[in-house]
Amino acid sequence: MPFLGAITFLVHDYDEAIAFFTTALGFHLVEDTPQGDGKRWVTVAPRGSDSGTRLLLARAVTEEQRAHVGKQGGGRVFLFLQTDDFAGDHARMREHGVHFREEPRHEAYGTVVVFDDLYGNGWDLIQPA
Repeated sequence: MPFLGAITFLVHDYDEAIAFFTTALGFHLVEDTPQGDGKRWVTVAPRGSDSGTRLLLARAVTEEQRAHVGKQGGGRVFLFLQTDDFAGDHARMREHGVHFREEPRHEAYGTVVVFDDLYGNGWDLIQPA
C-alpha cells in the first residue's frame, strides 16, 4: 500500500533548519547523509512518528527555489503539526522564539494556533478534540 514518505521542504541552510526543527519544534533528526558538492539528504520527523511522513530539508540552490523558501503554502497554512500535549508543545515553542500569529483558540475540532517556521511558512499546531 503506498504512503506519503516525505515532503520536500525548501530551506536556505541545512544546519539552521535542523536546529529549528529539532530545538523549537522538538522533531528528531532522522537522517543527514552527505551527497557530494555540499548537498545532503536530510530528513526530520516529529518525535514518536518514526514510521510517518518526514520532511526532506532541501537546500534551495537555484534562484527559483530560493524565491519559494517561506512561500511553500502560497500564504496559507502549509502544514499541520498534530499534538497530544498542546500546552507543553506551545510553551516549548514560545521559549525557543517561535512566532505565533495569534493566541491559541478552541474550535469544535480541537485546540489550535497558527505559527510561522523560521522562513515564514504558516503551520497549525493542533490538538484534536
